[in-house]
Amino acid sequence: MKPRVRIYNGERIDLVALQEAQTQRSEVAHLLQHFSNHPSRGLTPTKLSTILADAEIGNIISQCELAEDMEEKDAHIFSELQKRKRAMLGVEWTIEPPKDASKAEKRDAEMITEWLEDGDSLDDLILDMGDAILKGFSATEMTWNYEQKLWIPEFNWRDPAWFKTHSQYRDQLRLRDNTPEGQVLEPLNWILHRHQAKSGYLARTGLVRVLAWPYLFKNYSVRDLAEFLEIYGLPLRLGKYPTGATRDEKSTLLRAVMSIGHNAGGIIPKGMDIEFKDAAKGSSDPYQAMITWAEQSQSKAILGGTLTSQADGKSSTNALGNVHNEVRQELRDSDVKQIGRSLTAQLVMPFYMLNGASFSSENRRLRFKFDTKDAEDLKSFSESIPRLVDMGMRVSRQWAHEKTNIPEALDDDDLLTASPKSIHPNRVAAPATNKRIVSLRRETAVDDDAVEPFGQQLAARMAPFLDKMTDDVRELVERAQSLEELQDALAELDMSADQAGRLFAQVFLASDLAGRTDVEDGI
Repeated sequence: MKPRVRIYNGERIDLVALQEAQTQRSEVAHLLQHFSNHPSRGLTPTKLSTILADAEIGNIISQCELAEDMEEKDAHIFSELQKRKRAMLGVEWTIEPPKDASKAEKRDAEMITEWLEDGDSLDDLILDMGDAILKGFSATEMTWNYEQKLWIPEFNWRDPAWFKTHSQYRDQLRLRDNTPEGQVLEPLNWILHRHQAKSGYLARTGLVRVLAWPYLFKNYSVRDLAEFLEIYGLPLRLGKYPTGATRDEKSTLLRAVMSIGHNAGGIIPKGMDIEFKDAAKGSSDPYQAMITWAEQSQSKAILGGTLTSQADGKSSTNALGNVHNEVRQELRDSDVKQIGRSLTAQLVMPFYMLNGASFSSENRRLRFKFDTKDAEDLKSFSESIPRLVDMGMRVSRQWAHEKTNIPEALDDDDLLTASPKSIHPNRVAAPATNKRIVSLRRETAVDDDAVEPFGQQLAARMAPFLDKMTDDVRELVERAQSLEELQDALAELDMSADQAGRLFAQVFLASDLAGRTDVEDGI
């Protein structure tokens, strides 16, 4: 028998009510018949100011409908928003158990991961949540169905014009009903994602308020450009009629003048003339400049730059393009982090509470986390890290796995091993007899007093070499601006160990001869 009541965040949750959509109730059923008024029609600066001012006092209907119109009518806004939204779909994600997780918590994290991977709604849900980048918020209603001993949600995106903000608490979103303050959203029935593209109250956090003005001025310039192309560039057709022409003759001449440009032919009464004057002179450059300014402003607002979408061939360079692309990646990382927090609180944790066997408290959170870390360049990383380790740096193996985005092997059977052919060419494999020598050395007790003089001598002779090497590396570390720059510098550093090898060989030879002498003398 399925449970009927659960406690979540200190509230009693009626599980039967979760199966009913809040927007189907009679108090808000009128919202299903809401259709947009398309406030972009006849948009003027005065009308736009009124729309934005109304949104600040809780009436966000016109602002949300204007945002819809802008995205549909302006192809540039649409394309730039699509880049930012769909960039989030390519980021890998995981469900992370809480710190010091038990086996049961890890199993529940794997259960939620499997459910999300098997389903086909997560990408659509993330795209719908990305709608908040423009409008400031996105609301997705959930209805829960009990299937095969699991509570499974069904998602339905809801029109932002269905909502309003509380007059006093302007960050609270309510469904529009027949009350002044609106209807409170039911817990566990909504994924309400607030995207903070800019600071401010809920109605002011979306990019719509930034993009509305370039959109308005661009529309004026597009309209003026269309009129310019209609008027200018076509030759003027001028009809002349003789004195005393009747009204019918004048009408005949007028029809001929109006149609001859399209039909390339016509007839007029004898004694009348049609002259073709040169086309009116003018330039479309001012209108094009205004349109370009508006689109570049839109690109900067949405993607943080222009060179990832509007390279002009003049100021654009590869270096600047890379900088702009890094800014765009920073925006993507910020977007997915905000969406990850919303999914954690409003999808993963409710699903965990309803279905998880290990759920005990809201403080033990399973988190939806996007992996935004970039893997290090494996070639430079593999060349620099061994040298740093050889110098005595204590490098964490876990950190190295995280930096390279290479998961650690679960066990020996899962471990990747190098074949003999892949051994580094500069490293010579030790002879088989050396293994026996090493084994004997490990099993034989070492007389510290006998080897101490040789160790002191080696340390004294190696000190200048090691000091120079340490100073060189320290100088590179102090000058480096990033890990990548340090890796490249270390790869170019001449750290020949020939001198050290000769010193070791001399000390080993001396210690070997001393050992032979001690054996012969019976010491």
